[in-house]
Amino acid sequence: LGVGGAAPPLLSRAGLAGRWIVVYMWRAAAKLSVGAAVLGGGATAAAIATSDDPSTNFKICTTVPLRLLRDTLTVATIVGDYQYSLWNLKEGSIEWSKAKHEVHKRSAHRLQDLCFRNGGIYIKLGQHISQLEYVVPEEYVQIMRASMLKRCPVSSYDQVHNVVIKELGGPPEKIFAEFDPNPLASASLAQVHAARTHDGQKVAVKVQHTHLTDTAVADIATVDLLVNFLHWCFPAFDYRWLVDEIRESAPKELDFLFEARNSVKCLDNFRRLSPRTAHSIYAPKVYWNLSTTRLLTMEFMDAAEITDVTAIRSLGLEPVDVSKLVTRAFAEMIFKHGFVHCDPHAANMMVRPLPSNKWNIFGRRKPQLILLDHGLYRELDFATRTNYAALWKGLVFADANAIKENSIKLGAGEDLCALFAGVLTMRPWKKVIDPSADHLVLEGNDGDRSELQMYASLYFPQISELLRRLPRVILLMLKTNDCLRAVNHVLLQGSSLDTFFIIGRIASEAVTDSKRVAVKISFLGSVCIWLEMMLLEARILGLRVALRFLQLMKND
Repeated sequence: LGVGGAAPPLLSRAGLAGRWIVVYMWRAAAKLSVGAAVLGGGATAAAIATSDDPSTNFKICTTVPLRLLRDTLTVATIVGDYQYSLWNLKEGSIEWSKAKHEVHKRSAHRLQDLCFRNGGIYIKLGQHISQLEYVVPEEYVQIMRASMLKRCPVSSYDQVHNVVIKELGGPPEKIFAEFDPNPLASASLAQVHAARTHDGQKVAVKVQHTHLTDTAVADIATVDLLVNFLHWCFPAFDYRWLVDEIRESAPKELDFLFEARNSVKCLDNFRRLSPRTAHSIYAPKVYWNLSTTRLLTMEFMDAAEITDVTAIRSLGLEPVDVSKLVTRAFAEMIFKHGFVHCDPHAANMMVRPLPSNKWNIFGRRKPQLILLDHGLYRELDFATRTNYAALWKGLVFADANAIKENSIKLGAGEDLCALFAGVLTMRPWKKVIDPSADHLVLEGNDGDRSELQMYASLYFPQISELLRRLPRVILLMLKTNDCLRAVNHVLLQGSSLDTFFIIGRIASEAVTDSKRVAVKISFLGSVCIWLEMMLLEARILGLRVALRFLQLMKND
């Protein structure tokens, strides 16, 4: 404001109102910061009182208020920017769209900076956001994806040294014959060092970043408060489910013995339930005597990252075979095991030639998929797993009735079942129910991407409502689906009909298996199920022939 409260001549009435909104939001944020400080202060004071190491916790408590203030200022700035930048612009106009794009970018960079400065749980939150393609604005996904998986904070060697002493009872140079002080990689919750045991085995040692378990409760409570505040400001912005998910998953991901047990259970499920695929799936061996809740010692894996196409080819493998294996492995986990690795981004999967040196029918070496970071798993109960399999069977075979029926069973509602199908497949409803063989295939070109972005922007309120309705385990399946789509996009430069054939077959098998479990099958019933499976194979063969014919027509 100018002298005596008069508005400067160049400041329009709309601009003045916009500035008052910013002031109002900052005042609301100030009240929020007081609440956050009380909440965080109470939690951290309790931590000091009950801690076996009061000096360490006192140091933590001195940083928590700073983090709270940083959170509050960031959120207030983001909210104010949205309110001011879009003020008095007609929704849907060119000016409004341009302004929204710019404020999305600015806000995403602010959120990215906050995640990096606070670290830990905040990095994990940023990674979740980066994997929710077309569920959050594209600008957030692109900015977070470009940084959250590659620029995680690194603990100093002194910090690593202290963790090893505390967890294993001695310094790294005593516990291990060799220990590389420089980390091989760093993630949101831990970093990995190469080492060698005293019996000569090369291992990877995963060391948790310091103080994460101490600050996690306060961080989650603060993020919860801020997300609720944003929802109050923007009712369409409802990502409270994401905080609920982090609150449930964070304690499990911070317990490395829990992660180790998950890896064992995953491989056991493949041996029992998917024996034909089991030899192609691997998880590093755990050295239990050198592992604790905050330190995990595993077999060192010499393999290629799942999206390093050059390295994959140098091993004598073909990216298309790797893509098929990834699709098959996760389809088996989701539709048959009901125990699913829910964080399959590129850094958590590797590939190598099958150790048995087997070759496929085309004379190519067979790949073996190596799954890493088993901290985030979810179990699907029998009904959810069966309905989700039936939904995907309907999607692959363009069965509109099956899609609607099973979408409703999973909680989407009759009014949002078409949107649910679109979120799962990244295709509009008219394409989802198109009977053509390649109706779900994404070319990965600019036209496809622009169309998807348009739909995501147009139906953002409905997408938020859909996410509110769906069970959290299905929301994690959406995230898993997005991760796998991103991996396959790099391997195939788009998507492949083979991917959907694999999903369709395994989902159909799971539906058939559920019929065997649900009721006692008579001889006639067994024959009907056998005929159903033969019909499935015939449908898939027919689709393959139709696709081949289409490809020949295009080439001509």
